[in-house]
Amino acid sequence: MRYEGRAFRYGRDVDTDVIIPARYLNTSDPAELAKHCMEDLDVTFVEKVRPGDIIVAEENFGCGSSREHAPIAIKAAGVDAVIAKSFARIFYRNSINTGLAILECPEAVDAVAAGDTVSVDTDTGTITDVTTGTTFQAQPFPPFIAEIIEEGGLVNRWKKKLAK
Repeated sequence: MRYEGRAFRYGRDVDTDVIIPARYLNTSDPAELAKHCMEDLDVTFVEKVRPGDIIVAEENFGCGSSREHAPIAIKAAGVDAVIAKSFARIFYRNSINTGLAILECPEAVDAVAAGDTVSVDTDTGTITDVTTGTTFQAQPFPPFIAEIIEEGGLVNRWKKKLAK
């Protein structure tokens, strides 16, 4: 899959409590969660983010609680992919399960600036900072993970398989 959008830059240890604050966990509606995505870290995020945009972050993105609301909120806000130096393990799996493309690529994180246009090809693992023309290599998704992402998450993938 290919994605292209503007980069939103964040630091290290962005935890699930700032991705979607606990006070909004009384709903699992993606549209409602999207309204509050990142608001405790970046109050203007929801106003500025557009479909297709990409989050770029330092180490340990998604640390904290194991709530799947965090990747759901990010995806519902319009973000197509997250590129980080590293991810918290449970956030990584929750992202895949909910259909949010995530890639680890420290070199890209070090080079991409906020507002740059970034292109991601998850089939090849290629990340391009379109603004500067610099290309980076991340690990491409294995076929089974690519299938989950393409179907919009694990539940959607199984629904499709069971319908056959």
